[in-house]
Amino acid sequence: MPDGACDAHTHVFDPRFVAGPSPYALPDATFAVHAGHRATLGTRRAVLVQPAPYGRDPACLLDALHQGQGALRGVMIADEAVTDATLELWHAAGVRALRFVEMAAPGGGGRYPGGIGVEALHALAPRLRALGWQAHLWASAAQSAALLPALIPLGVPIVLDHLGMPESVADPAFARLIAHLRDGDIWVKLTLCRVPRGGLPIAALRPLQDALVAANPDHLLWGSDWPHVRMDPAPDAVHLRDTFLDWIGDDAITRRILVDNPARLFDFDA
Repeated sequence: MPDGACDAHTHVFDPRFVAGPSPYALPDATFAVHAGHRATLGTRRAVLVQPAPYGRDPACLLDALHQGQGALRGVMIADEAVTDATLELWHAAGVRALRFVEMAAPGGGGRYPGGIGVEALHALAPRLRALGWQAHLWASAAQSAALLPALIPLGVPIVLDHLGMPESVADPAFARLIAHLRDGDIWVKLTLCRVPRGGLPIAALRPLQDALVAANPDHLLWGSDWPHVRMDPAPDAVHLRDTFLDWIGDDAITRRILVDNPARLFDFDA
């Protein structure tokens, strides 16, 4: 792994902080365990995404950012009621984005628990632009393709989680996402473990990653999605890393995706 490599989609959980109702059992993923994960993968830097059980309480994420001493960045959740003072406090701590969710809850029944929909992004966009923040979107490819024409003009960088969540490489919505990526309108995280349908092996996702890399490697990030909640058995993060590296097969492109792109997007220090 190149020096400065970043795992752009991870989570921390800590029993010192109170979690609300959760759709899954909380894993052992404290800051110390997270640091071990980074050491194993060779990712000196990482991005922490606010987990659903903590809702809008930033305490666990902010504590980990403080312990990370500049090696970590955060993606929080908030709606338009969040104050400017709170956003500025989060920015100073290392938060650089808000996450918006349109994915359905497991088993249906509305939006995924704890998620805030993109309607809040429209209201928050001027403040995100002022801070230089991004909006991360967890949605199906069809949902993203329908939403992006109204989101892109907001002038906030849009980062799609988990390969854009297509049904397959032949998904018409995926083709629309590829067009937006090629034009530099969006960013996409190459997180390989969330997309397989019907028990398909990770290897079946190679056409998706190849299509994204061919479209615009300067707007791609890589993430492990560790600690892989709601996945039984959990994937091996080292295998996910090695698969990604093998499929890229080009040191220059690897460095852009792992080092240069996240450094630019998340404002990591040199």
